[in-house]
Amino acid sequence: MNEKPNLITPHGGYRNLKSYQTTEIIYDATVVFCNRFIDKRSRTHDQMVQASRSGKQNIAEGSMASGTSKKTELKLMGVARASLEELLADYEDILRQQGLILWDKSHPQAQAIRNLAWEKNRSYKTYKTYIEQSSLEVAANVLICLIHQANYLLDQLLRQLEKQFLEEGGFTERLYQSRRKGRERISPISPI
Repeated sequence: MNEKPNLITPHGGYRNLKSYQTTEIIYDATVVFCNRFIDKRSRTHDQMVQASRSGKQNIAEGSMASGTSKKTELKLMGVARASLEELLADYEDILRQQGLILWDKSHPQAQAIRNLAWEKNRSYKTYKTYIEQSSLEVAANVLICLIHQANYLLDQLLRQLEKQFLEEGGFTERLYQSRRKGRERISPISPI
């Protein structure tokens, strides 16, 4: 029985990734934050919304590309991570420029926000009050906590993808191996 190799590996499934779910919350919350606290005509408003969107969308795109290109998947996950780092710097800048407090991870409110990561079916609604009804300081710090969580998850994912790529190779290698095996079945090499 000739079993065909899987050239295109299972891919997608990004909606189940905690990193994607967290970036979706960050995107929704950033749109609300920027509409509340930053002039809509400001370049900063647009850049923050785009950075948050890029974090989310590059995870989705990378996940879908993974079936045929692990290199593209790694690259896009890295772009997502870089976009979130840019967004993190924007929130930190806002707090610094306004003379507001940046919570460290031991701050009681930061602890409360970090604990929400364990909620089942976590979504924007989980954080809605913090973003829509709190001060700029609280809303920015909540988003900073969420970005740190997403960055941690993406760092873990990138390490896992790198290891998987080194151990298993990518699409081009699978294609080459499959073609080589196919040729061997058609015209086996005769011993001399």
